[in-house]
Amino acid sequence: MKHLFLGFLLFVVACSPAEQPANQASSDLARWEATAARVTITRDKWGVPHIKGKTDADAVFGMLYAQAEDDFNRIERNYINAMGRLAEDLGEDEIYRDLRMKLFIQPSEMKKKYDESPEWLQKLMVAFADGLNYYLHTHPEVKPKVITHFEPWMALTFSEGSIGGDIERGVSMARLAEFYGDDMANVPYEADPMTQEPGGSNGFAIAPERTKNGNAMLLVNPHTSFYFRHEAHIMSDEGLNAYGASTWGQFFVYQGFNERLGWMHTSTYVDVIDEYAETIIEKDDGMYYQYGDEQRKMETRVIDLPYKADDGSMKQKQVTAYFTHRGPVVRSEDGKWISVRLMEEPIKALIQSYGRTKAQNYNEFYEAMKGLTNSSNNTVYADADGTIAYFHGNFVPRRDTSFDFTQPVDGSNPATDWQGLHPLEEHIHIKDPANGWIQNTNNWPYSAAGEYSPKKEDYPAYFSGTTENYRGIHAIEVLKDKTDFDIDSLIAAAYDSHLTGFDVLLPPLFAAYDALGDDDARKAQLAEPIAALKAWDNRSGVDSVPTSVAIYWGTDLMMASRSKARAAGMGLYDYMESGASADERLASLEAAVAKLTEDFGTWQTPWGEINRFQRISPDIRQKFDDNAPSLPVGFASGRWGSLAAYGQSYGQGETKRIYGTRGNSFVAVVEFGEKLKAKAVTAGGLSNDPSSPHYYDQAAVYASGNLRDVYFYEEDYKANAEETYSPGKRGQ
Repeated sequence: MKHLFLGFLLFVVACSPAEQPANQASSDLARWEATAARVTITRDKWGVPHIKGKTDADAVFGMLYAQAEDDFNRIERNYINAMGRLAEDLGEDEIYRDLRMKLFIQPSEMKKKYDESPEWLQKLMVAFADGLNYYLHTHPEVKPKVITHFEPWMALTFSEGSIGGDIERGVSMARLAEFYGDDMANVPYEADPMTQEPGGSNGFAIAPERTKNGNAMLLVNPHTSFYFRHEAHIMSDEGLNAYGASTWGQFFVYQGFNERLGWMHTSTYVDVIDEYAETIIEKDDGMYYQYGDEQRKMETRVIDLPYKADDGSMKQKQVTAYFTHRGPVVRSEDGKWISVRLMEEPIKALIQSYGRTKAQNYNEFYEAMKGLTNSSNNTVYADADGTIAYFHGNFVPRRDTSFDFTQPVDGSNPATDWQGLHPLEEHIHIKDPANGWIQNTNNWPYSAAGEYSPKKEDYPAYFSGTTENYRGIHAIEVLKDKTDFDIDSLIAAAYDSHLTGFDVLLPPLFAAYDALGDDDARKAQLAEPIAALKAWDNRSGVDSVPTSVAIYWGTDLMMASRSKARAAGMGLYDYMESGASADERLASLEAAVAKLTEDFGTWQTPWGEINRFQRISPDIRQKFDDNAPSLPVGFASGRWGSLAAYGQSYGQGETKRIYGTRGNSFVAVVEFGEKLKAKAVTAGGLSNDPSSPHYYDQAAVYASGNLRDVYFYEEDYKANAEETYSPGKRGQ
């Protein structure tokens, strides 16, 4: 273990900006108020803000102001996380998470990049900061935890859809702490990637020939943690007119649509993060690494890590971090230091994220995609001209395929360097396939359009790092034979209850049971649950007992199979399908029956009694209570093939019931035509204020899957308006 902490330093952190000169503060306030006067926010009966500004910058100002009204806490959390400042709020346990972010994101660099940004983008970033600062000015009762004043450059620290998604995915905190730290006790828990609740999303695009009205259609269905994104409608006199889900604190619609087209991002598994095993040479003047015939000196950077101590005072640690020309050193392995390389293009990423929202046709959207900076996503697309399309990934470094980039490669060999990026024309891409539909569920692209899908052998291996999944099989099932989709039938497809995973997981269990001798005690003990499972149609529902048995059985088998799957060099679900022994399968059924009986009094407990939706806490990490009100939910975790994914990523063991924390966080179904039609739902409600009528008003809509109408046109949202105001004037 390499200890590189320079020790503890007592440190007082200024949690507020330096006092501004009075004339500067007066100038800022005058600018905020002038902008606010050019913005109107109309809240419809669901609380969704329809924000209109004269310019795009005005609309951005109103968008951030409205977001802050609904959940300032999550906005601030996203930015203190993105900038590596969580420990200033949550304490020393978060210093390694902060270090991970600060290896890639430094305020001084972001400020330089802001200065290098085009003028039009700077205006949007100023409006972003102004909207949040004006909210704080008009709401003095709101007390930020860390950021009391937002600056325009901060938008560049959080320029794509996920919170530092590549950084979090590419760098293990535990290994980072092992390399740079002196105390492993402060490493936050990291879920086992084998068994953690699946993330990702679903996207469907339907061509006109497959729809009842002859219009292209789109399913927008991100599977994030609940309350992770904000639903809004953003408009300006400069042509902005976008509706959908935005991650808190961002000034673009991340997944959604305008009147002419729509886009849905699903998590990609294109290999965009690479590790390099560096040969290190220690010299009197510092550390060097071998690169071809030369020895290059490592760049070092002292990183400050302030944190809140248990007594509330601020302290600080410092780390000297090491960098090669590829990126930071993040761990060691077999005597080598491991550096990592990933995409670091915040200006381009922000331009692309915002630019696609204003595209009016396929060609303009394609041009936006040429930015090549949507590194963590695939994109499913549909438009009013009838075009449907699929982009698999967007940022793909060109590499020498003689190396295995799924493992650390030899950093001393210059041939392992990236060789530029693949242009968009070389990416896996589908446009208007003859089958008339496209699907992606974070699965591989080779089934995205049925028989008209791309062929795996036509692309380097690093273009796709995953295989088919149960949701992908399910998506094909609901799309392949239907030719008359409308809004309601596409919603029905998106909520279809078939749990396709059990089509392949249960038969080996049945075979194991049938092979038992009559003198085996398990034959009689498990007869009733086996009979219930054999009679089941593998569809989930609130009244279904077999759903409960199957999911408890599958979960126990999954947890029991982790180490054995790794030892066998198999994927977890491959092992569960074909590697697990008969005794392992039967033991998990015994455990499932016992667990259900212990927790609920009988194993014959309907799924809706167990699987619930509850929102009783405004905390980012929800609290749950079996004695508090909740609603039954009939769908299930995406790991079993549920398209309407509903899973629990924390809180297991704290309650007997299962309370969802991630999955269908936002759902929209859109029909493009002469006039756009759409329905949507946001988990729970739009506001995170328990006293708001919009804290829980969508809960029943969400749990039932009966989506509400989207009010896209002015005459519609005004006819269903709850209130209209300018920022700073609500209730006046």
